[in-house]
Amino acid sequence: MQGRKVLVTGGSGYFGSRILQLLLERGAECRSFDRMAPDECPPEVEFFQGDILDLQAIKKACEGVSIVYHNVAQLPLAKNTGLFERVNVQGTEVMCQAALETGVEKVVATSTCAIYGAPKRNPVTEKTPPSPGESYGRTKYESELVCYKYRDKGMDISILRPDTIVGTGRLGIFQILFEWLYEGRNIPVFGKGGNLYQFIHGDDFAEVSILASLRQGSEDYNCGTDRFGTMRELMEHLCEHAGTGSRVRNLPATPMVWGMKFTSALGMSPLGAYHSLMFAKEIYFDITKAKSELGWQPKYSNNEMFAQNYDWYLESREAILSSPGVSEHTSAVKEGILAIVKRLL
Repeated sequence: MQGRKVLVTGGSGYFGSRILQLLLERGAECRSFDRMAPDECPPEVEFFQGDILDLQAIKKACEGVSIVYHNVAQLPLAKNTGLFERVNVQGTEVMCQAALETGVEKVVATSTCAIYGAPKRNPVTEKTPPSPGESYGRTKYESELVCYKYRDKGMDISILRPDTIVGTGRLGIFQILFEWLYEGRNIPVFGKGGNLYQFIHGDDFAEVSILASLRQGSEDYNCGTDRFGTMRELMEHLCEHAGTGSRVRNLPATPMVWGMKFTSALGMSPLGAYHSLMFAKEIYFDITKAKSELGWQPKYSNNEMFAQNYDWYLESREAILSSPGVSEHTSAVKEGILAIVKRLL
């Protein structure tokens, strides 16, 4: 990456800031484009503030850039289907048009495992047909279709589909989990918690994104850790690691899922439609393609990434609770009706 000029859209968010840090360490000349200014921006990063739907603003950021890492997205916590369409689909269209008009050599677009919904069989491969089960997943799949359209125009665009990203600084609904652990509250799993669930560390995803950007040719890659187990195993390990007296408790899956959907629809819960869809389900990727074609090897297991993030939360808790972050993924979350649930566990 030495001397390459790159642009990270969504550079103020959790993952955008992670990949910027790694790119700087690799000697890249970095630009960041975001609607919100970051809490802290390294002086080496040239920051462009603007809306992803502003073609002229994003073209200005793309001028002279060889690689764009496209990470702008409206996340599931927002629960706003209009914003999903505007940011995820229309925003990707504008970014691709800007990259095409300014001669960008390579685009790496961050998608999501949510395009697969609750898969009928696992492991999921790049050949598994997308079947999103809610608005966020549908608009992210539609954003992939936009990328395919620009591939047909001759652009080199690789699409990366990460499992749920975890790692130092990643909050959102994980903040609620970590706070319950801090308080010694019990942690729920649905049914017996035997659903296999794969996550990915933010640093591992940043690494595979950079590797994909250096490979010529448009490809799709599923990305996750290669060391994972059931949801119950993960939560039991985290409770043991925290050492605060928290224990894992089983809850009946069907009524809890319906309860999640109902309270989310009424705005009583911070959980979104994707959480209701997947909490009791399982999803895991076959990551052979990313390993073989990119030479990528994830460093963190499920257990390691959650333990690391919890330890960071303990160190940063006071600051997190006293001031909001730039995005949903870097901020504390209001518990809503979950404040009642935790007292009943």
